[in-house]
Amino acid sequence: MITARDLILGKIRGALGVEEGLTSDGILPEEGETGSPIPRNYRRRGTRGPGELLDLLQDRIVDYEASVVRCGFPELSETISLRLRAREAMTVILPPGIPDFWIREASWPGLEISRDLNPEALDVTQLASAHAVLTGCTLAIAETGTLVLDGGGTQGRRALTLLPDYHLCVVFQDQVVETVPEAVEPLRDTLKETRSPLTLISGPSATSDIELVRVEGVHGPRTLDVILVED
Repeated sequence: MITARDLILGKIRGALGVEEGLTSDGILPEEGETGSPIPRNYRRRGTRGPGELLDLLQDRIVDYEASVVRCGFPELSETISLRLRAREAMTVILPPGIPDFWIREASWPGLEISRDLNPEALDVTQLASAHAVLTGCTLAIAETGTLVLDGGGTQGRRALTLLPDYHLCVVFQDQVVETVPEAVEPLRDTLKETRSPLTLISGPSATSDIELVRVEGVHGPRTLDVILVED
């Protein structure tokens, strides 16, 4: 008799490219026991041009109820300053690798900017009480409106983008890919080298209860702004 367990394990084995049926131990195949190659029939490369990618990414991000501003590289510092000031950010946290140029225009009475140089420099309470965090990203996926952070110099440790209530993220045009498979390939190589955790951000933090009441800021920033820097 075929049990539910048999069916589930069979589907797992099929997804792994292992021939149908259970092994002698009834759980996992022996090393090297493989069947046909896993079919890759899904779309793995996008066809849109750079401008179309930015338009699509912007549409997806806005659909998630986040805000998007587009600018050229020379206007980046001014744009960052305007966004932070518009959000009334008075305490801003930066990852260690943010270039000084990005915040050159950010200057108004009472503003405090801190760099998170090491985990001991700013504790959880200080991060949670900060008005804003400014980061870059490693990739952005246009089709899903997803920002990918891998802990690099302009992104910092994961807590930076989970605890402050407002996240301002800078995305450059050459960081935008169209499809998820296009993002997975370079990320896979990065993870092999760094073993760092990934943070995938699709809009501001939000969840809904069983009555579909939307609550924002439960497990991340309540507000997300994205600056798209065009070539």
